[in-house]
Amino acid sequence: MTHHLPAGEAQAGPYAVDVSPESAGWGYSSLRVLELPPGGAHTFDAGDSEWIVLPLSGGCTVTADDDFGHDTFELTGRTSVFDGVTDFAYVPRDARATVASAGGGRFALTGARCARRLPARYGPASDVPVELRGTGNCSRQVNNFGAAAPAGGGDGQGFECDKLIAVEVLTPGGNWSSFPPHKHDEHRPGEESVLEEIYYFEFAAHDNTPGLGYQRVSPSGPGRGTDVLAEVRDGDVVLIPDGWHGPSMAVPGHHMYYLNVMAGPEAERAWLICDHPDHAWIRDTWPEQPADPRLPLYTAPERSV
Repeated sequence: MTHHLPAGEAQAGPYAVDVSPESAGWGYSSLRVLELPPGGAHTFDAGDSEWIVLPLSGGCTVTADDDFGHDTFELTGRTSVFDGVTDFAYVPRDARATVASAGGGRFALTGARCARRLPARYGPASDVPVELRGTGNCSRQVNNFGAAAPAGGGDGQGFECDKLIAVEVLTPGGNWSSFPPHKHDEHRPGEESVLEEIYYFEFAAHDNTPGLGYQRVSPSGPGRGTDVLAEVRDGDVVLIPDGWHGPSMAVPGHHMYYLNVMAGPEAERAWLICDHPDHAWIRDTWPEQPADPRLPLYTAPERSV
C-alpha cells in the first residue's frame, strides 16, 4: 500500500483529494478537498459518514437536507490557512449537502463513518480553541476545531461528533512538529485508542518559491509496519493506519500547515496517544524554554455579543 500520495495522486472526480475508507484500505477516516470556481457549487451525499466542511481558502454556503429538515450555513471562511481561524459546518450522516461559493475557493470535507446521526450545526471561528503545543523548536499551533473533549475531564468541551476528530496544525519554518513521535494503533483502555489518521499538507511560499517539509512514520510493532520518509509539498497526503508518526519537519523560511483527520472503531471518541519511548523525555524539557515567539500565527476572533 502507498502511504504518501503526492498532489494529484488522490484526485478523483470533482475532488483534488479524495481519500475514502475504500481507497485507504481501512474502515473509518475520509478526506476530500473540493476546489470551486467563482459561482461554483457541488452536491454530495453524506452516506454513512459524518462530515465537517472546512474552508481552506474562500467562503461558502453549506446546505444540508435530510428527513429531519433543511439547514443553511453561511461560512465566512478565510484567505488562506495561514491567515486565520475559520468557521465551519457539520453535515450529519444520511444527509444530502451542497457547498456553493460566490467567490470560489478550496474546501476540505473531513469525514468519518459513524452510527449516530447528530444534528447539522454551524461552528463559529470564535469558538475554535487555539492551542500552543511544545516549546523551542518543537513549538506549533493547533486549531482544535473538531477535537474531542479532553480525556479524563479537564478544560474544553471539544466539538461533538460520533467518530470524527479533526484539527489543524501550523508549524513555523524550521520547527519540528508531531514530536515526540507518537502512535494510536492499539486498544488500551484509558491509555491509547485506535485511530486511522490522514495528514493533508500546505506550505507558505517565499518570494513565489513553494515550501516543503518532511514526514516520518515508522513501524510500531508486529503487524504495524507503516514506514514512510517523504518529502511533502502543497496538496500532498500521508495515510497513517498505524505506526509511530513524527516528526513533521518544516524547512526554514516556510511555515507548514497540516490538517489531521482521525477516526476509528473505539466506542469512545477520544484522542489517546502513546509517545515513542526513545523520545518521550523531550516533553520534560519544554517547561524550561519559551514557546517560539512567532506563535501564535493568529488567534481566533472575539465572540460577537
